[in-house]
Amino acid sequence: MYTTAFLDIPPLTAAAGTVRLPGSKSISNRVLLLAGLADGTTDVHDLLDSDDTRVMLAALEQLGCTLERSPGVLRVTGLGGQLKVRQAELFLGNAGTAMRPLTAALAVLAATQGAAFKLSGVARMHERPIGDLVDALRQLGCPITDLGQAGFPPLQVGCGAVGSLDTVTPIRVRGDVSSQFLTALLLALPLVSQNSPVTIEVEGELISKPYIDITLRLLERFGITVHRDSYQRFVIPQGSAYRTPGRIHVEGDASSASYFVALGALAATEHPIRIEGVGLDAIQGDIRFVEAAQAMGAQVQGGEGWLEVKRGRWPLKGIALDCNHIPDAAMTLAVMALYADRPTRLSNIASWRVKETDRIAAMACELRKLGAEVIEGHDFIEVAPLQRWHSASIHTYDDHRMAMCLSLAALNPLAGAQPAVAVRIEDPKCVAKTFPDYFETLFSVVSAAPGAIPVLTVDGPTASGKGTLASELARALGYHLLDSGALYRATALAAQGAGVALTDGPAVAAIAAKLDIRFESDLIWLKGQEISHELRLESTGGLASQVSVHPEVRQALHELQLSFRRLPGLVADGRDMGTVVFPQADLKVFLTASAEQRAQRRHKQLIAKGISANIDSLLLDLQARDERDKNRTASPLKPAEDALLLDNSDLSIETSVDQVLSWWEQRKAPKAAH
Repeated sequence: MYTTAFLDIPPLTAAAGTVRLPGSKSISNRVLLLAGLADGTTDVHDLLDSDDTRVMLAALEQLGCTLERSPGVLRVTGLGGQLKVRQAELFLGNAGTAMRPLTAALAVLAATQGAAFKLSGVARMHERPIGDLVDALRQLGCPITDLGQAGFPPLQVGCGAVGSLDTVTPIRVRGDVSSQFLTALLLALPLVSQNSPVTIEVEGELISKPYIDITLRLLERFGITVHRDSYQRFVIPQGSAYRTPGRIHVEGDASSASYFVALGALAATEHPIRIEGVGLDAIQGDIRFVEAAQAMGAQVQGGEGWLEVKRGRWPLKGIALDCNHIPDAAMTLAVMALYADRPTRLSNIASWRVKETDRIAAMACELRKLGAEVIEGHDFIEVAPLQRWHSASIHTYDDHRMAMCLSLAALNPLAGAQPAVAVRIEDPKCVAKTFPDYFETLFSVVSAAPGAIPVLTVDGPTASGKGTLASELARALGYHLLDSGALYRATALAAQGAGVALTDGPAVAAIAAKLDIRFESDLIWLKGQEISHELRLESTGGLASQVSVHPEVRQALHELQLSFRRLPGLVADGRDMGTVVFPQADLKVFLTASAEQRAQRRHKQLIAKGISANIDSLLLDLQARDERDKNRTASPLKPAEDALLLDNSDLSIETSVDQVLSWWEQRKAPKAAH
């Protein structure tokens, strides 16, 4: 997951490949609560691992559920409807699928078993309405106290005393704000159905009916069949009790599938995008996003647990659609509309305004940054095709779906954008709510325009700090890191291991051409063996300097170095990154610390590690390496003509990083449209 302040996505031009979706958020948190309330143990397979499920799991553990984790399976031993703790404070982040159902379940349990629980979340959660659910629970007789603004979290449910509830009188709840209120009641009320059936009546038109269908189907899996009269009246039979199904599988998230269905419709011209984990048999309502994508021109095939999508009609066809049945996935249609032949109008989406952010206002604002003409209303948004694209920095409002939807704007070259523009996604880690690896998954199946993947090079002499600087820059930008020195060091070790003389350029080059090296975080593997420590030894650095003088070795490693240029970008450090390997790099930095300064710095580093070192010997060694690097015939050490020089002799690493990032922003930051 990218944890950077922002993520710049260069212009993208094609897509093909296979993605495996994480588990459905809607199913995951429903299943967790049902398993937590049920009698017995439930094995939950393919559970979503995200912010929303983590807060639900933490709450269940606080309440006394037993959780046993193993790869791919979570074993939940439930409460059997009987509280183990009578008081707790539960923090539920910004997870509506945790806050609303837990409020209802704990309210009825606290009222009938004598307990009190406080439920709170992040600031945005305290702006998301819950008053209609609270009103319904108070009809039952549940004591609920507003701990902040009335009608919004935080709340206290229960007062510590045992009471009785009126389960005979039908409970009325509004259905036109959020279907989660009805879902919460459906999940909670079987707990108090011992003496009579419990009836729920919906006031107004129920929105997001497919989410209620998910709830009803999962209730059946846990032993409860709710009688439904249209979507206006629901009856929970007397004596209902949760029984574990033993094991249950969480299908892939259909809302998350929408981004890759759209990607296929936009960019899969030769080979399809294959989506695994959810298919046309899905129980989630958002699978009907496929129908909307087909209406716009996508070619879709599918079966049990899979979909394949290719571009069909181009440009896409603008549509007018009532999106009540796919409220979350409909956001993706708003971005697809940029690539259509006429305006697209999405209506009956008032629920967008009470989600993680006001999604209608947010979507309109961010699409306008890109240059789009947008009309918004209380429950609709209309988006015109984009004629002139602007590079933009997309504010994501701590809303995972804003980040994922708008990443698709980077496909603007397909719409004929002149020039093609990059898209900056602010706070990319917000996708952790439902799809932590979204951007990694996206980058695995898309291609960028030739030369569009940004490159920042850091060159300099031995011990100039280029490796540390490059590593910190890559971390700050979310880019891949090429430590070219590590390639030369690994080549030297591989040659030594094969008994090849380091003076034999052709023989060393043959080894370099087949170098089996792998980088994982801060670890480096050679032929399956972890060599990170050996690579960092001073003696290994001397060996690398010996093999790097051979032109044939440098040529052999050239293609390997170029292969590191992958989405979303690359920071490369070495001695000839800006002059030879990436001469068209977006920014070239050359470090100019003196040999004396570098010797002192290296001496301090070695002493700090408990390694004996002589500063005079270090200085002589550095000077010898500098001479060898400057005077070699192949790629001598020198700054590129357009490199920016940075004398970091007296600069901290933090100051050096800030300086280079400042230069980077001057060249790469999105420019606001005027």
